[in-house]
Amino acid sequence: MNATLPRMLFADQFPLFDMLSLEEKYRLEEIVEFKVKPKYSFIYLADEPSDTLFFLAKGTIKIGTHSIDGKEIIKNLIHPKAIFGELGLIGEVRRQDFAQTLKEEAHLFVIRVEDFRRLMRSNFGLSDRIMSSFGNRLMRAESKLESLIFKDARTRIIEFIRDAVEQRGHKVGFEMLLKHSLTHQDIANITCTSRQTVTLVLNELRKSDLIYFNRGKILVRDLGKLS
Repeated sequence: MNATLPRMLFADQFPLFDMLSLEEKYRLEEIVEFKVKPKYSFIYLADEPSDTLFFLAKGTIKIGTHSIDGKEIIKNLIHPKAIFGELGLIGEVRRQDFAQTLKEEAHLFVIRVEDFRRLMRSNFGLSDRIMSSFGNRLMRAESKLESLIFKDARTRIIEFIRDAVEQRGHKVGFEMLLKHSLTHQDIANITCTSRQTVTLVLNELRKSDLIYFNRGKILVRDLGKLS
């Protein structure tokens, strides 16, 4: 007779919650909602109420805004096990950005800001981790601003590729393979360049045999030489 395996608790899927007691984890189960969003769909838009936060279990989310002339600017990419849309915890009333899925559906857990605040007030360790998350977010934003000011387009594109490969790539022999959901336009919107510039730089790197790429994959021959 086959026993039915218990469903994994929401909290056990995210390292952020590993300091919670079992009672607190079950309390989370009572306030969290699971959602599936289709590919290329919006999770929230700018100016909507900032009264929920999200935890990504599957897929990739882009967080972005639009310039005055309508150009899309991607501020951040969210990957599984990460939190996003959390600025309501520190006073944001209405969203400043949009959040959109990329080329695969996303599996999300959603919690109301007020419910999560109550849990934070009862667990100092969780509050500390959330504050550290905000600190890391601020440092990433400052680093990106410095890059825009002091580095040229080619350098920004190469650094984006190198950072992405270091964080999420996998070794294939002596090479590194990155699977991703980004178009050349997405990379341009992240690095504040143009799609044409991204294509030129990628083709130049391929001709120099530093990388190989096709849709959804980038293979870096030697990460140390990628500069």
